[in-house]
Amino acid sequence: MKRIYLLSIACCTLSISLSAQENNGGAVTADSDGNRILSTDSLITPDACLDSIYQALPEVMITGERPIVKAAQGKLVYDLPRLIQSLPVDNAYDAVKELPGVIEMNGGLQLAGQGVTVILDGKVTTLSTGQLYALLRSIPAGRIEKAEVMYNAPARYQVRGALINIILKQSAGGSGSWQGELYGKYRQKHNEGFEERASLLYNKNKFSTDFLYSHSHGRSYSTTGKEAVHTLADGSVHPIATDEVNHSRSHTHNFRWGTDYNIGKDHRLSLVYNGAYSTVHNHMEIMGTQVSATRGNSSTWLHNGRLDYLTPFGLSAGAELTYYRSPSNQLLHSRMLDGKLSFYTEDCQRINRWKFFLAQEHSLGKGWDMNYGVTYVTGVDNSYQYYFDEESGMENGARAESADGEESQLPDDMHSRRHEQTWNVYIGFNKSFGDKLTIDASLAAEHYKTPVWNRWDWYPVLNLNYMPAPGHILQFSLSSEKEYPAYWATQDAVSYLGGGYSELHGNPLLKPAQEYGARMTYILKGKYIFGAWFAHTKDYSTQLLYQSSQRLVEIYKEMNFDYHQQAGIQVSVPFKVKNWLNSRLTLIGVWQHEKNSHFWDVPFNRKQCYGIARMTHTFTLSSKPDLKLTVAGFVHNKGIQGIYDLPTSGNVDISLRYGFAKSKAVLNLYCNDIFETGQINPRIRFKTQNVTNHYSCFREFGVSFTYKFGGYKEKQREAVDTSRFK
Repeated sequence: MKRIYLLSIACCTLSISLSAQENNGGAVTADSDGNRILSTDSLITPDACLDSIYQALPEVMITGERPIVKAAQGKLVYDLPRLIQSLPVDNAYDAVKELPGVIEMNGGLQLAGQGVTVILDGKVTTLSTGQLYALLRSIPAGRIEKAEVMYNAPARYQVRGALINIILKQSAGGSGSWQGELYGKYRQKHNEGFEERASLLYNKNKFSTDFLYSHSHGRSYSTTGKEAVHTLADGSVHPIATDEVNHSRSHTHNFRWGTDYNIGKDHRLSLVYNGAYSTVHNHMEIMGTQVSATRGNSSTWLHNGRLDYLTPFGLSAGAELTYYRSPSNQLLHSRMLDGKLSFYTEDCQRINRWKFFLAQEHSLGKGWDMNYGVTYVTGVDNSYQYYFDEESGMENGARAESADGEESQLPDDMHSRRHEQTWNVYIGFNKSFGDKLTIDASLAAEHYKTPVWNRWDWYPVLNLNYMPAPGHILQFSLSSEKEYPAYWATQDAVSYLGGGYSELHGNPLLKPAQEYGARMTYILKGKYIFGAWFAHTKDYSTQLLYQSSQRLVEIYKEMNFDYHQQAGIQVSVPFKVKNWLNSRLTLIGVWQHEKNSHFWDVPFNRKQCYGIARMTHTFTLSSKPDLKLTVAGFVHNKGIQGIYDLPTSGNVDISLRYGFAKSKAVLNLYCNDIFETGQINPRIRFKTQNVTNHYSCFREFGVSFTYKFGGYKEKQREAVDTSRFK
């Protein structure tokens, strides 16, 4: 805890000591499209059971002398390359985190406290959250041309809620040319890790093709200390104390190939393939109240193909196919008190999903535009999980039998084939009222059908943009959206974690969450951001821990809440000291209310207020040579998630960036979480529930090298949605 307080004092002292000189110019100009242009500037727990247990912090605007953001219909368009030019950012994922209002939550992205969808070049595919983030990390930051930020996406984007549209650089055409980028990275976080990446683009006249390959690999090490008091229904109390050590090694390959043919102006045919392959091998040992040894192996394959056709009269059509397969196995030997577990398990998730869409846009004149379309998505989840008695042996995958010929007492097997389909039909319009006011409204009707659910839902969206004076933007939005559960979370299956004391249960009755929200954003003088929001989510779901009152096990299960409510305010302020310092300060205050009246036998209704502060300082040590130092830190005070209490956490990162060879080469040295305070240790002290998990935390050192060649005028493709896959 002392390290947290020292970290807070150090960060605040550094921020207060700045003798900030601000550029107050708020001039407004117009671009070729007539848009106004403003002159502005996770803690991830190692326990896979705990999703969304930590909130990081929105980034803020950087003051600049050239236009950095412009207001268009219902969106803010950022010159993202300028935002990141002095920062140690080398991939698209880290670049997106630098956008104003973007937060990182448990290794994922949010925009102003709500979930956000990231798309590339305006195309929405079926890429999952995990695969999307892996792809974004493999895309060079130099490929980005700009970013469009929408707190409330209109229905024509086929996305509900917050949206970030990354626009990638287009090929220049003309005679044949090659451009590319090479990247390598080494990191040390107790164990070593490596990443290699190559990107290549060829374009000639109307034709262009591009290829991307990345490979990340290495070893990891983590420890978990558990202290618990487990109370059963019969009144017996069992103290639990264990120490877990986990070793793993992994390889991940991402590859993409795409081609475009520009038939004419606004007339284009595109084809893209996305692929990914990964393997993970781990070995875990637990000592203490429980003694166990576990070995596991897993692999994943992803294949995705998409065809898009755009016509000059506003019609767009496309089709997409996604295939995903993730087999794994586990060998477990465990003893706890008088109980014993010894088995081998095999499981696999296989997804086949198809998507087809048609969309049309019309310009009606006098500032009116109309859009409408239809999307159909269908998928089949074919998954299984089988258990075998390891002690009695098995051959060729046959079910084991005990010595007396009867089947061993093993957990139930699961084999499931689930089909689901979604129809979405929408209509919308937008209108500009002079130079100050724009409105964008849409309505979507969606039919969702699974073996459990068969329902229609309506999703209205409204966005208002008002610019009362130069340098001032006022945005107001009303939104509605739905979030579907992951495929594996809805399986009627039980998996064993942490040596067997921890069980992971599926929930076949898990319902999609429905969120309704309102948000107001005000940008003052083109650089100071003030925001306020409120969101109410019905049937919100997340994974929580429960100590069973009937058995000596703890159960991780994703369950629907009655509701989840959140209200918040945010202030983002940039500082600038001549040409040698760019700083950013973000302050956030959040009120959170969660209620679940049917959470096992311990229903909860909890409220909490918490705050976040983050400072980022970039020092230009030298312009020739190009040498920059970045220091960043944040503090997050106590929060809640269900029955979890989340203690105060924070970290300080530092990096040194050196650019040379006419900006074609960049060398970056960094150290993250210097004081090893970024990892939280969640605890539960609620009614009969008493658990504390102590997770290991290590600082990370690293060095990366980037080299661009051939002018590097290139573009990037869109990612595949695998957010609901295992």
